[in-house]
Amino acid sequence: MRSLLALVSCASLLAASSAFAETRVFIIANQADGYGVDQCLAKGEKCGAQVARMYCQSRDFAQASSYRRVDPDEITGSVPKSGANCSHGHCDEYVAITCQR
Repeated sequence: MRSLLALVSCASLLAASSAFAETRVFIIANQADGYGVDQCLAKGEKCGAQVARMYCQSRDFAQASSYRRVDPDEITGSVPKSGANCSHGHCDEYVAITCQR
């Protein structure tokens, strides 16, 4: 009887923790728009916090837990390797925004 109660308790704790901890990482192109927002996100500066939060909220997440620049080599399968995405001396950069519910 005790083992059954312990098993049910563990299962309910695991179910509750997974419901609260939904996290997703979005990889987006870091495009220079002249406003400097791209650099705030890429450098992880405080000025990018609101942009990252709004990005997460637009995708039905509550908050952004982190944001940073990502090297194309860190992204598997969806982004060309370094050099392949450069044109006229300008290379695309990418930003990872981690959103939580």
